[in-house]
Amino acid sequence: MTRPETSPSAIDPSTSAERTLSTARLVPAPPLEVYAAFVAPARLARWWGPKGFRNTFEVCDPRPGGTWRYVMHGPNGGNYPNQSVFDALVPGERVVIRHVSGPRFTLTVTLAAEGAGTRVTWRQSFESAAEFESVRGYAGPANDENLDRLEAEVARGSM
Repeated sequence: MTRPETSPSAIDPSTSAERTLSTARLVPAPPLEVYAAFVAPARLARWWGPKGFRNTFEVCDPRPGGTWRYVMHGPNGGNYPNQSVFDALVPGERVVIRHVSGPRFTLTVTLAAEGAGTRVTWRQSFESAAEFESVRGYAGPANDENLDRLEAEVARGSM
């Protein structure tokens, strides 16, 4: 897979620098196609998480206020239960997910048309600097791997 353009995950200095990671990617597809990969549970299960992970969804209700409970299965054989809430879903524009199990954070994904593609901006703001520090070493690279998988899912389409 080629990466048309990637900004590596980094602390975002503009807001809450001590607890926010952000990255961006230009995905060669229209914003609504990228958005569709977030709101179709079967598609989300295929791409969510870093390289080598797979998911089992207990519930995935992609609507504002909807619950998302799932287990991420790591390549090391570990199982990682997660619970989130979809705070906002604006077709073709924005997805906001609040991760309510530890570590607590809010993920804000913005989608903006750019040329023939979509600029995907991924901002992960942790509730506390301590939570941020506990995942800082792996969360940035994991977010980039997540975007790799999102891009592959978008290219695959809604099969």
